Amino acid sequence: MLRTGLRLRSQVCTTEIVVVRQGPEDIDLTCGGHPLVPHDRHGESLEPLDGLATGTQLGKRYTDTSGELEILVTKAGTGTLANGKEPLVVKAAKPLPSSD
Repeated sequence: MLRTGLRLRSQVCTTEIVVVRQGPEDIDLTCGGHPLVPHDRHGESLEPLDGLATGTQLGKRYTDTSGELEILVTKAGTGTLANGKEPLVVKAAKPLPSSD
């Protein structure tokens, strides 16, 4: 189960993440189509599934379509972060208020 502050790593690339907001309980967090593993555990050296190798960007926050889940990438890689096979999207920055 995901919890805020949990550190995870990919089994297909160098991607490492931190959970910022845990989101819905039924999330199936994957990278490259394979489940993420705890940061201190080395997973298998797997290949990303077709269409799930678009990469992650260092320092970017990713979210699901509901906006409830939020992930921070602490190490970039080639796999695609997803909820199952539905890719997560880079969270857009909130505009600052004008200083008129």
